[in-house]
Amino acid sequence: MIYSNPNPRFPHQRRSSSEENLDRFIPNRSAMDMGYAHWMVTEGRKEKEPPFSRSPSSEAYRRLLAETLNLNRTRIFAFKNKPPVPVELIPRQHTSSSASSSSTYHQQPKPAKPRRRIRQTSERALDAPDIVDDFYLNLLDWGSSNIVAIALARSVYLWDASHGSTSELVTVDEEHGLFTSVNWAPDGRHLAIGLENSEVQLWDAASNKQLRTLKGGHRCRVGSLAWNNHILTTGGMDGLIMNNDVRIRDHIVGTYRGHSQEVCGLKWSASGQQLASGGNDNLIHIWDRRRSSMAAAHQWLHTVRALAWCPFQANLLASGGGGGDMSIKFWNTITGACLNSANTYAQVCGLLWSKSERELLSSHGFTGNQLTLWKYPSMVKTAELRGHTSRVLFLAQSPDGCTVASAAGDETLRFWNVFGDPAEAAREKSAPKANSEPFSWVNRIR
Repeated sequence: MIYSNPNPRFPHQRRSSSEENLDRFIPNRSAMDMGYAHWMVTEGRKEKEPPFSRSPSSEAYRRLLAETLNLNRTRIFAFKNKPPVPVELIPRQHTSSSASSSSTYHQQPKPAKPRRRIRQTSERALDAPDIVDDFYLNLLDWGSSNIVAIALARSVYLWDASHGSTSELVTVDEEHGLFTSVNWAPDGRHLAIGLENSEVQLWDAASNKQLRTLKGGHRCRVGSLAWNNHILTTGGMDGLIMNNDVRIRDHIVGTYRGHSQEVCGLKWSASGQQLASGGNDNLIHIWDRRRSSMAAAHQWLHTVRALAWCPFQANLLASGGGGGDMSIKFWNTITGACLNSANTYAQVCGLLWSKSERELLSSHGFTGNQLTLWKYPSMVKTAELRGHTSRVLFLAQSPDGCTVASAAGDETLRFWNVFGDPAEAAREKSAPKANSEPFSWVNRIR
């Protein structure tokens, strides 16, 4: 073919063989919407005529229909090819030669989490006769083996939450006085029990056998207990806090002196390096495990019994005030600063953090005798759980974090699914986890 050049100053340049042999002035039929082009040639011109005879409603409908069907285009011809379909560099599914099932590389987006419905009545209620209605004691705990321990006067009972069975662990005579505190060791097998006569008993709950008795530390009743691995920390009416190494004969390995009145709350942080203590002297102390001296002291307006370390933020402690304060405060235990304070308008007896959500549960005395669920950090009230007719003194959380047990002066022990459904939590725990490792479908070299 001979090319004629009307302008000899600019000679023709032949296209390379790799380029498409297309002329810019000749439409590309394969890239055109032929149905739309035919409509524009036949009917589209009528639509552009002045709509003197159309009503406003029909004109509005026509515009909406045109926008929906993409009929507002003005170009009929197409002079470029359609863009190619993108090619996946990594296949979504790859069937290995050694396995018949395929593994998915791209994870599906997680569905929106449905809004949790919180039942405002208890799931179960048990009798707790002769429970001592005393704000300074700690008579309820739920161990990692899913067994609830509760002290009722001079007896300690165990309730197996997995089977619903109840058994009596121990009963003491009058000379020992009342049981004043219970606390499970992290293994869920060993139970520490404080007594009115200043002794602390250690029991193997699996074999119903008493292992030893800790004596010689406190001068008065032991109302607070807290485990930190093999160290059992005890707080007494004498204001002393003692670390007891339960593995050795001379068990007292440290003493904290700071409270002038009864210690009614003890909690170790998750790291095991900080101990929070609350007392009847209107003080919260933060103790450093590495030395027998306080790291920080916080003045309170009333007795501090409710203490809870935040599970998702280090060095954050929640505390609840008694009837003279009625507020929940949040502390930075490193700087000693009070980060926030929320008035609950009721005596705060207990606090528990959710293990899965940013929520906090509080139990109260007069005037409401209710449990209240709060969103953190906004402290917006999410739900109120009612059923007790006396102040809710004691709280304990199940190992899966879903259920909360509460005991009150009305001699009842109630269970609430406030932090989730236990059955759903069990299903999520047993469900196989998706493999999120990149290139997991590639055969490994062994």
